[in-house]
Amino acid sequence: MTFRYDFAPTPFGDALAVFSDEGIVRFDLSESEDPHVPWLLEGVARQLHAVPEPDPGAADELAHLLAEYFDGTPVAFQEHLRLDWRLTDGFARTALQTISGIAWGETMSYGDVAVMAEHPGAARAVGTACRLTPFSIIVPVHRVVRSDGSPGHYGAHPERKRFLLDLEAG
Repeated sequence: MTFRYDFAPTPFGDALAVFSDEGIVRFDLSESEDPHVPWLLEGVARQLHAVPEPDPGAADELAHLLAEYFDGTPVAFQEHLRLDWRLTDGFARTALQTISGIAWGETMSYGDVAVMAEHPGAARAVGTACRLTPFSIIVPVHRVVRSDGSPGHYGAHPERKRFLLDLEAG
């Protein structure tokens, strides 16, 4: 299996996109101002047990979809991109696949996602799946909110979650 990577622009800076022969395997809104730093690629290489090769242009379709999305157009990423789910399994995968069905501009609580994923009471596990998603934005974990309707966090960047929710609210 070969892995390739490229970068896609977002309002938060360039994001790392890693692809396998099966599809996109990771889309990472870096915690760093510069996603090109070696530790980010090293972490992905450890997860994949392989070193991704640079492939300029590999993220062109994703970059186009992101541009539409950030211009306010509802984009269902999974209708356009194949996802390679190898970096998640078990309940985390089930939760993320459930979250994939939350429509543009809608939200659902962590507890509601747990119920829909047929694991009532697993709201914290849903939160963990959201925090560890390999598909930032593509799987809309930002649409999962606290039971009181407040946004909660988005990794270490709650302002990004608020930005995405406001964008989709129109």
